[in-house]
Amino acid sequence: MNHLFKIAPVAIAAVVALAACGKKEEVAKAEPAKAAAPAAAPAEIVKIGHVAPLTGGIAHLGKDNENGAKMAAEEINAAGGLKIGDKTYKIEIVAEDDKADPKEGTLAAQKIVDSGAIAVVGHLNSGTTIPASKIYADANMAQISPSATNPKYTEQGFKTAFRVVANDNQQGAVLANFAATEMKAKTVAIIDDRTAYGQGLADVFEKVAKEKGLKVTTREFTNDKATDFNAILTKVRAGKPDLIMYGGMDATAGPMAKQIKQLGIKAPLLAGDGVCSPEFIKLAGDAADILSCSMAGEAVEKLAKGEEFKAKYKQKFGTDVQVYSPYSYDAVFIIADAIKRAGKVDRAAVAAAVPTTNLTGLTGQIAFDEKGDIKGGAISMFAVKEGKLNYISTVR
Repeated sequence: MNHLFKIAPVAIAAVVALAACGKKEEVAKAEPAKAAAPAAAPAEIVKIGHVAPLTGGIAHLGKDNENGAKMAAEEINAAGGLKIGDKTYKIEIVAEDDKADPKEGTLAAQKIVDSGAIAVVGHLNSGTTIPASKIYADANMAQISPSATNPKYTEQGFKTAFRVVANDNQQGAVLANFAATEMKAKTVAIIDDRTAYGQGLADVFEKVAKEKGLKVTTREFTNDKATDFNAILTKVRAGKPDLIMYGGMDATAGPMAKQIKQLGIKAPLLAGDGVCSPEFIKLAGDAADILSCSMAGEAVEKLAKGEEFKAKYKQKFGTDVQVYSPYSYDAVFIIADAIKRAGKVDRAAVAAAVPTTNLTGLTGQIAFDEKGDIKGGAISMFAVKEGKLNYISTVR
């Protein structure tokens, strides 16, 4: 509104009063209005990307990771945001869906780069994380995966690639050792889904299992969209293995477990972190109890503030933690810490600050080696009993 329109009625009233009185009285000057208190400068926005499958068979895992990232952003914002110099920043999570597909992964990565995000949390799968990492590296954008375990991700030489969980060289070896020592297996059938994650984990498992004296009765493969495993499992049954190891995700392992039971195969199922979820138990139904599995991190219930996190998560989202939301939660705090230490909101400066991270997070002490892998990574083992994942042990 123009201030002239506020002043004009007062001036007119003064003129009328003077004319009526016929006196040449000096008009008293109006008291100046009290100056309004200066408004607090609105917080600026800093964008952090998050990429995971939000549609398809493992969307529940992608959403779990996204939920963890959003929880961290909301907590940072509620605590006053990021104060850099004389500016305050609020974090906005920019989410993209890579559909667990490598081509979609690169498209999603380019969208994150184009969005102006300062860094990215993701991707969920090794098969999307690895091809996307080149795009982030070219943009000088720090990429922190909370769940991609294939060693190749950090072996490419990109200075922008980091992960906050142990890799499959460690996970595959722990699974093989568990098979030999805890499960007392002498023979094993191995199946994988031909993804970078599933095949990679199965390859490491096979190598270490053979070193420990286990005989591989058959090595079969499927794909990450399959639902019918009867032909493969019929071959497996013929070999009479003590154990079946599966490299893949819960969306396929659930139906596979049902069919193992239906075919009368007595061998238990051993799998990695892609299967070690509450969703597997839902999908497998009364066959779920055949599973023992690993998670590439410390069990959430064993974390100092794990139970508190689980309760807050359940209250906020109405569902339980799946697997890696605690790690995507920490990834956002890593980026926030890097921004503070960089002293500016700049991709290159943030990417340069991440390697010197030394942070106590929800998931433990966080620091990276020269490749970008987490130092002191843990592998936790679980077994399904009475429809629940029961913690067994942690190997570091």
